[in-house]
Amino acid sequence: MDWRDQGALLSVRKHGETSVIIDVFTAEHGRHAGVVRGGVSRKIAPTLQPGAQLDVTWRARLEEHIGSYTVEPLRSRALVLSDRTALAGLNAITAMLAYALPEREPHPVLYDRTQSMLDLLGVNEAWPTAYLKWELALLEELGFGLDLAECAVTGARDDLAYVSPKTGRAVSAEGAGEWADRLLPLPPELLGVGDGALANVLDGLVTTGHFLTHGIAHALGDKPLPEARARLVDRLKRDAANAEDS
Repeated sequence: MDWRDQGALLSVRKHGETSVIIDVFTAEHGRHAGVVRGGVSRKIAPTLQPGAQLDVTWRARLEEHIGSYTVEPLRSRALVLSDRTALAGLNAITAMLAYALPEREPHPVLYDRTQSMLDLLGVNEAWPTAYLKWELALLEELGFGLDLAECAVTGARDDLAYVSPKTGRAVSAEGAGEWADRLLPLPPELLGVGDGALANVLDGLVTTGHFLTHGIAHALGDKPLPEARARLVDRLKRDAANAEDS
């Protein structure tokens, strides 16, 4: 059996002397692995960089086999190589998808969001805010979405300032009361507004990180989140500190 699709390359690992196994987040077949024969060659290896957009044809005798890929490059997204923070963003996205997505399960909405996210890296300076929203979309796609429409205590839609770490629901400053120090931050960027200040994005990543850990990671047997995400957060903290000093 065989199929053809397009997708973003998530990871590459060596397989035997001359081949590699690649993991690709495809439009119609979800996260799907396959062997690329001769993948370590000088001709093919430069094409197989995480984040690269590929046209792939997958073949196997039986559907349950790992199968083999024939790949054609569509675009490399190599622009991020000149921007260390954008490169950290790309590595975080590909690592989180490889970590969180079940194999061979289509996620068309998340696929489209991911394509848009990858295309922003190194091009639009507002990409950290888009990354924060992308993590929200990942949580939503996998059944751990947050409810930020109104305050869980008062029902108000204004002055939303916190998120309950237990329920994932928004809480207003008034509704939080003396419990505010036990709640997670809700910066305006998580609500689709705000000016994209890195300090706010970092606050938002504290909140999404909590639910990634206590939702997705817990469902995966408390498997730690990829180090690539932590490295991205560190890079953004450094950039925020540099911006304050300048």
